[in-house]
Amino acid sequence: MRVTEKGQVTIPKEIRDQLGIVPGSEVDFVADATGARLIVLADHRNREPADFKAWLDSVSGTLDTGGMTTDEYMEWLRGPRDDLDPR
Repeated sequence: MRVTEKGQVTIPKEIRDQLGIVPGSEVDFVADATGARLIVLADHRNREPADFKAWLDSVSGTLDTGGMTTDEYMEWLRGPRDDLDPR
């Protein structure tokens, strides 16, 4: 594979198909001890609503906020806000 003058390289179709890389997909290159790895960050394949429902069901209940409200959790996570007027 040859790099163009613009620093571009063509990802072979077999690899694009296997990894689900389509026009609009987000990818990155990460250097490691042996060279570099191609990381697929996101793709824009059409997803069925059932896929989202299955994902949602799989992660449901995985975050335990210990009974905190959303506001309490956000303050715990980010720390107190100093840009608000404490009354």
